[in-house]
Amino acid sequence: MTNPASIVENSPSFSGNIRSRLKERTLLFRYLAEINLILGAWYLYWRINNSINYDALWLSVPLLLAEIYSFFGGVMFVIGLWRPLVRQVKSLDQLMPPLPRRDWPTVDVFITCYSEPAEMVEETARAALVIDYPPTKLRVYVLDDGNSPAMRAMTEKLAIEDLQSPILQQEAEKLDIERTQLVERLRQLENLAPDIQAAEEFLQAESDSANAKMAGFIERLRQFVLWLPPQHQSVYERVQAERKSLEAAIDQKEQELIELARFRYIARPKIAGKAHHAKAGNINYAIFSGETSGDFILTLDADHIPKPHFLKRVLPYFFTYNVFAGKYENNRIAFVQTPQDFYNIPKGDPFGHQASLFYGPIQQGKDGMNAAFYTGTNAVLRREALVNVGLQYFSDEFSKDAQRLDEFDLVGGVSSNSITEDMNTAMRLHGAGWKSLYHNEILAEGLAPDDLSSTLKQRLRWAQGTIQVLVRENPLTKPGLSFWQRLQYFQTMYSYFSGFATVVFIACPIIYFFTGVIPVKTYGPAFAIHFIPAFVVNRLTFLAASWGIPAREIWRSEQYAIALFPLFIQAVWSVLTNRPIKFQVTPKQRQAGIYLRLVWPQLLVFCLTIVSILWALGWLVIGQMQHPNLEQPLAYALNLAWSIYNLTLLWAIIRAAVWQPPSAE
Repeated sequence: MTNPASIVENSPSFSGNIRSRLKERTLLFRYLAEINLILGAWYLYWRINNSINYDALWLSVPLLLAEIYSFFGGVMFVIGLWRPLVRQVKSLDQLMPPLPRRDWPTVDVFITCYSEPAEMVEETARAALVIDYPPTKLRVYVLDDGNSPAMRAMTEKLAIEDLQSPILQQEAEKLDIERTQLVERLRQLENLAPDIQAAEEFLQAESDSANAKMAGFIERLRQFVLWLPPQHQSVYERVQAERKSLEAAIDQKEQELIELARFRYIARPKIAGKAHHAKAGNINYAIFSGETSGDFILTLDADHIPKPHFLKRVLPYFFTYNVFAGKYENNRIAFVQTPQDFYNIPKGDPFGHQASLFYGPIQQGKDGMNAAFYTGTNAVLRREALVNVGLQYFSDEFSKDAQRLDEFDLVGGVSSNSITEDMNTAMRLHGAGWKSLYHNEILAEGLAPDDLSSTLKQRLRWAQGTIQVLVRENPLTKPGLSFWQRLQYFQTMYSYFSGFATVVFIACPIIYFFTGVIPVKTYGPAFAIHFIPAFVVNRLTFLAASWGIPAREIWRSEQYAIALFPLFIQAVWSVLTNRPIKFQVTPKQRQAGIYLRLVWPQLLVFCLTIVSILWALGWLVIGQMQHPNLEQPLAYALNLAWSIYNLTLLWAIIRAAVWQPPSAE
């Protein structure tokens, strides 16, 4: 992960608590982007008006449409990166003016799990319990959607262990001392009550003859019990009022002692025949079950281990200091997303899990347009925003179908309208006028799938869920979203249709080598003049946008963006044909095996590309070309380079299908 946010508590040049600035080299990127868009439009204008091969419309039209699709995707991508923000923040305990610890918000940590090993969840839970935050304001919940006996036993054991920890023992002693002091105060008042009552009765009956000594005694009693001015209540009434207050305070301390059990387990009941809504239902049940009440919710996947300073680095974003009132107040930030990072990625990242491009320039660009995405884990959400917006959507759904009332505790909160509940939830919050932020600092690390089968399941779920949101809640027509937010959401959805364009781009050189058919009139100088400048500037623009990210990682991202074309087509087709789609939990343990069967389309295209090159090369060697276009050196060279490029893209996923971890020595 690149360019994490700086810890700036000791920075003398940092005034205030929070600041933001444009990412470095943004102006350079903008200049290149403008040139890129102009040259791209110029190239497309030439293609449409001067280069279509009318003798092969069956190929030239699909290629032109694929290029137009790619151009508009590039336009949205460039606009999405136009204002990338780098945010800096002081930790919660370093704010100026200080935010008293008594005013720090309560936080619930939700660790969502289904079929993960209890040992994995325990590691995450232990890390959550040592987050640097007041223990009386932090609750950690294991949301076990699988209702596993092993998971329940683990949480019971860890809960007892946590209660015996030094930090909770110290807190318990502190609360016990405070309770003892309150009890002693109450005892003193109870001992004084009869004398005070007798004195009050005496003064009432003998008010004219009360001596100075008795008056002084009453005054001392009044000084002892300071509640209301003497003219408002009698001393006895004030004693009784304070007695009730002390009893309530003692009850509160006893309740706080009970609530020191801050590690808890929630397994929702699953009624047969009732929709469960997967991860969204799991979280929503915890919100509405009555067992959780934190002001904020930190969501963690079962394998994502938080760092101790997570909350102190994120919570300041949710408060704004009101100089007129002299205090911190809640603002309209609904959630703050932080990066996803992984500690088990093998050398070379064969499955393309490193996501510095998304959890970097892309999320920073979305942040600059108040459209930062919620990605399901490593994020803090404001309960008020989540509940209010969720209930509004539930109300709308209930008005259409009253039978959904029995789903109230599973629907009102995180969106259950898609298997990518996180992105859909963010879009709903934005549509309701709430804001989001992206904090580019690694505050948790998790496990990435380390086999191709698990990786493809995860990517298919992302693609299907995103298309589901497009079909069910199209951002282009969704009320409440700004123009830039619509663009950011639609660009992500639009990108998953790239599989169809990829088929055309891969097929063109294969068709050329086998048949000599080309989709353009000629690959002569006119083509070179229009294509090469647009291509070169396009690559330079992308380089400027991804500056600082290792070239190997960028290349791996590009490989998977193309090599996953069958998966993208499958996702689009399954949603548009209304096929049943189930939420599949990504396996967190390696699934051993060779997975060439999962990439047979890529393997077929890879082999066809090689065979087509050899086929044309063979005819070239023997000097008996089957088609005059194959005799054009420039056309042959261009398609050869095109084919080699396609092969290098496809090779990544073929290699991943047979990849095995290094054997331990």
